[in-house]
Amino acid sequence: MADDLFSYAAQLGPQTPPASTHLPFVWRQDGPGKPANVIFTERKGGPESMVQILEACGALHVAMVRTASPQARAFHAFGTTDPEGSAAMGLVELFVHAEDLALGLGLDWSAPAAICARVLKRLFPDVPPHGEPWTTLLWATGRGELPGRERVAQWQWDSAPRS
Repeated sequence: MADDLFSYAAQLGPQTPPASTHLPFVWRQDGPGKPANVIFTERKGGPESMVQILEACGALHVAMVRTASPQARAFHAFGTTDPEGSAAMGLVELFVHAEDLALGLGLDWSAPAAICARVLKRLFPDVPPHGEPWTTLLWATGRGELPGRERVAQWQWDSAPRS
C-alpha cells in the first residue's frame, strides 16, 4: 500500500511526466512471488515501522494531489490520470487492502460509504449504484459478491481525466 501511494504521488510530480511508463525509480523484488517495489521498511521496526511508512507515503500522496495542477497527468498501467483520479486510486488501494488485512486478522471493517460512492463514480462510472457503496466497491474490484450480479473475475478502473 505504501509503495502504491508513493508511486501515485511521485507520478504527479514532474512537469513533464513520462506518458507511457512509471518514473525511472529502481524497482526491486524482495523475494520470489513478491511484487516489485520502491519502498521497503526495516523489518526490525515491526508493525509500527510499517504503519509509519504507510502514513508518510499517504501524506506525500495527499500533498501531491492537493498541490498538483488540475492539468497534471500521471501514468498508471490502467491509464493516464489526473490528480482527482490519483486520489481515488489511492483510496481504492487503501480500502481494499485494509479489507484484506482485516479479513486476515479476523476483524470487522468497512470503508466509509460516502467516500466509496465518490470513488465508484470517479473510477467505475459504468458500475450502476447497487445498495451499499462499500459492498459495491468490493464487488467492482473482484473482492465480493452482489446479489443478482456475476462475480467480477478481472477488473480495471477508468482513471482517465474527466472534463
